[in-house]
Amino acid sequence: MCTAISLIAAEHYFGRNLDLEYSYNESVVITPRNYEFQFRQVDNIETHYSIIGMAYVVDNYPLYYDATNEKGLSMAGLNYPKAEYKEFDDNKDNITPFEFIPWILSQCENVTEAMELIDNINLVNINFSDELPLSPLHWMISDKNESIVVECEKKGLKVYKNKVNVMTNAPSFDKQLFNLNNYRHLSCKTPENTFGENLELDVYSRGMGAIGLPGDLSSTSRFVRAAFTLQNLLLGNSEEENVTQFFHTLDSVSQTKGCCEVEPGKYEYTIYSSCINTDQGIYYYKTYFNSQINAINMYNYDLTSDELAIYPLNDYPDINYQNSKKEEYMFN
Repeated sequence: MCTAISLIAAEHYFGRNLDLEYSYNESVVITPRNYEFQFRQVDNIETHYSIIGMAYVVDNYPLYYDATNEKGLSMAGLNYPKAEYKEFDDNKDNITPFEFIPWILSQCENVTEAMELIDNINLVNINFSDELPLSPLHWMISDKNESIVVECEKKGLKVYKNKVNVMTNAPSFDKQLFNLNNYRHLSCKTPENTFGENLELDVYSRGMGAIGLPGDLSSTSRFVRAAFTLQNLLLGNSEEENVTQFFHTLDSVSQTKGCCEVEPGKYEYTIYSSCINTDQGIYYYKTYFNSQINAINMYNYDLTSDELAIYPLNDYPDINYQNSKKEEYMFN
């Protein structure tokens, strides 16, 4: 289970939580303009927009989880059990799901251009390898003006406008949107007493306007919680403030190891959280074990190169001991 969000402040921010019970030792990966993208059923792309994002690199191929290109177009793939990929179609661009992010981000400047490519895409059922079968996914694609969600089901490819700038997992995106109707009463303000005119009901706590906001870990509840937080957060006056607010929004739907058992002895948790400043090409992230925000700037790498830049995650706890020797308080 995962959550992706898009935030428009003075600049555009895009990112996600990756919630799984295991890690593939993913890294932040920069794909420069002259790295040749090889595709299974369509022509290779030798030169393209540069890309930065989180990926699992196999045989020097970046399997991106989430990424943005140098034009500010961003994309993330999240688990979607209803996904149903297709057989080869002679009349379409047959793109495998693991190629979908590179196919879009290498060629498109914005959502409008992405939708033009999507009109002729067939997400074909071809595994990366015998050891790495396809994952059932759907995708959120965003620029600074709009977001869409792309889902591939039995009846074909569906594209939804995403005005809430949030995506989680199943059910389908249209059903997630409809479910928000059940929470239209929520507010960041103190609620008025509409229960009954003759009853004096006390405001005994702050935050009572959000009573009813779901707190469980299901994808529908995380969708509502992330949407509510995103609608009400205050934007900052600096990069640091906005990045911090973005991560706090993701924190509102993060998962603690031990609270979601997926099979005996295995627990889903938020492996990493990301925030990309798509205007500046900066990829911020933090991990489950290291809550310090780390940053990698795409433009500090030679984008004319033809080789991937791979940055392993800083996943070791980094605690600032302010008044004593670190050794005295090291965990056993």
